[in-house]
Amino acid sequence: MIFFAAASANQNDLVEREVREAGASDIHTSSGGVEFSADLETAYRFCMWTRCATRLLVLVHRYDKLESTDDLFEYSMKLPWENWLDPEKTFAITETVTDCRWIRNSHFASLRLKDAIVERIRNNFNGQRPDVDRDDPDIVFHLHVNRNLVSWYVDFGGRDLSHRGYRKAQTQAVLGEFMAATLLYRSDWYRSLRDFLESSDSDSERPQAPTLLDPFCGSGTICIEAALMATNTAPGLLKTESFAFLRLPIHNDDIWQKIVDEAAAKRVENSCKIVGWDIDKYAIEISKKNAKAAGVQDLVSFEIRDFTKTEEADVPSEKGFIVTDPPYGVRLDSGSAAIRRLYTSIGSIIYNVFCGWSVCILCGNSELLGFIDMKPNRTNALMNGGIECQAAHYYVFSKEEREQMIERAKARRAERLATPLSSGAQMAANRIKKNMASIGKEMEKQGVTCYRLYDADMPEYSAAIDIYEGKWISLQEYAAPASINPDDAARRLEELILATERTTGIDLDNIFVKKREIQKGASQYNRKSKSSNFFVVNENGHKFLVNFSDYLDTGLFLDHRPVRKLIETMSKDKRFLNLFCYTASATVHAAAGGALSTVSVDASSNYLDWAEKNMQINGFNTMNHFFYRDDCLSFLRENHDLFDLIFCDPPTFSNSKGRDTFDVQRDHGYLIRSCMRHLAGNGTLIFSTNFTRFKMFGELYEDFEIEDITESTIGDDFARNSKIHRCYLIRHKKEKARVIEVPRKPARRIVRKSLES
Repeated sequence: MIFFAAASANQNDLVEREVREAGASDIHTSSGGVEFSADLETAYRFCMWTRCATRLLVLVHRYDKLESTDDLFEYSMKLPWENWLDPEKTFAITETVTDCRWIRNSHFASLRLKDAIVERIRNNFNGQRPDVDRDDPDIVFHLHVNRNLVSWYVDFGGRDLSHRGYRKAQTQAVLGEFMAATLLYRSDWYRSLRDFLESSDSDSERPQAPTLLDPFCGSGTICIEAALMATNTAPGLLKTESFAFLRLPIHNDDIWQKIVDEAAAKRVENSCKIVGWDIDKYAIEISKKNAKAAGVQDLVSFEIRDFTKTEEADVPSEKGFIVTDPPYGVRLDSGSAAIRRLYTSIGSIIYNVFCGWSVCILCGNSELLGFIDMKPNRTNALMNGGIECQAAHYYVFSKEEREQMIERAKARRAERLATPLSSGAQMAANRIKKNMASIGKEMEKQGVTCYRLYDADMPEYSAAIDIYEGKWISLQEYAAPASINPDDAARRLEELILATERTTGIDLDNIFVKKREIQKGASQYNRKSKSSNFFVVNENGHKFLVNFSDYLDTGLFLDHRPVRKLIETMSKDKRFLNLFCYTASATVHAAAGGALSTVSVDASSNYLDWAEKNMQINGFNTMNHFFYRDDCLSFLRENHDLFDLIFCDPPTFSNSKGRDTFDVQRDHGYLIRSCMRHLAGNGTLIFSTNFTRFKMFGELYEDFEIEDITESTIGDDFARNSKIHRCYLIRHKKEKARVIEVPRKPARRIVRKSLES
């Protein structure tokens, strides 16, 4: 017989292993599961032991020449359904249809199959027919269509194959048994358990029984599944009377009893320590009931405990493993800020309290893993109830290991610093040292902690070096001309990096190197990686999140520091609009300056998330601050509000998908006029651009009062590159100034609400 074991996404390897262990042959893995050949005994054994498969089907027939649902009906009439079904039994049909041109409605296809089965049985039983029972049928047939290949199956294991039967109650957010088992299989805990079970009792080197903790246990599923694994309890032993094959004509009770006895004999005693915590008393009560129903109540202990308040005294003395599925705000109605705080706390507790432990965290929102503030050793992609999840695996170094790593890093650094610099590196070091004595001292005098230290001051070493808080450096190499030998360019970059470390005293690990090239379209805003490592820096008394690795830019344009300070001084009691807001650093300054309200617009959801975080860490959480995800030109066309102060800093060029191409030199006239239609009569537009060859259209001077303030907005750290940006104040001419105020109302294209809401 041919069987098909259905599996959730990215679990085929685990199901295939279970199929092989059951003794199957002719095994083939496909996108939705594993097909194999087996006799009844092997199929029974698979149903008894599988922890990850969601369904087991036995093939009735397969054909690939059908071209319509009428063909489906006619061909299905030829199949011997009477071998499976008689008028005394009830049945149901499930279906999956993919990429089939002649099936428009998959449910209609299953109806045609139902009609064919009924007609076939009626013809073979003197007009008697079976009834359809969708809730509790005796037999379930499954129709699978992939393009023109049609497969007819009988459900062998039952639609609840992945359900063990021990969950007598459950919490709001539920982790399926098969998903919990998959998570455990992927974890380091299972590897340790396998080593423990495979070691001999007489072996003096036998490893210690692994300790498992689930600090967000919910209904206790992870802990219970771990206990079943630890005791080598076959999941099928918990529900020996509920499999679908017990009602099939091909069932052999003697063979099934043999499999049951075989599984019962393989159960073992185990000294593993398995602990579940949860802050919810009701969840703990449910977990205890479920553990009792699974027969593992003596192996698992559950406690009411708030993980965020865990101290070292609460942790088992032996090092162990955390495998958990904390809330991630998809199924549970939790505020994003609260979820972020939870994950920040999780990371802090794990790092400081669970030293030497291995950790596996399942999360349906990969952004939240960034708040763990630890780099996972590896990740697995999983699907949990239709939610794409990541299982992130961490090892938390012990205090001793951390000390050893620090000492090794110190030794490497000392060796590196003791090595004489090459002549080129020494030349670069001398220039950086000179800049530190001039620019660095001036920035320190002004209270500036994030500034440009070096900007291609030497043609041979073409890069920008930005220093942040005296702790981190963003070194952006400018792309070398094609005439430069790539090996020479690589050597010079290495020399510049070594010179930077030597002169600034900032460790090599905190020097982030990126290559800056001419960016096309939205590529300048594209994410380069997903480390999600953010650091807090200061500017003008405010805090900002920066990221040195994930994007080309860090999240804070340092050349606009004076412009942002100007915005702060001009914002008192003003309605402020920030177009192309990026991470909303200008909005933070406006809010700090006493703006009556702020509106920040950007087409990127990533940057709007970042912008909200910047506002939140500065304490601006009220209803007066709005964030709109929109194309700025569309926003200006469709919004009718007036603003007293507008900041517009567009990209030089953009051809983002779904939007018209934008060129700041070609299109700035239209953009500025659109802004001015939203500017109150006595308001000010601050227009800025980093296009070095920018020239303001002459006709704009005829219609508006325009003041070039570029020189006053270039900080001392950018004085040697005065073309870094152009900046203008633009106002209505007094004789044309509008005095009619448009009533304040929400924009029609709101995608984001205020921070408070």
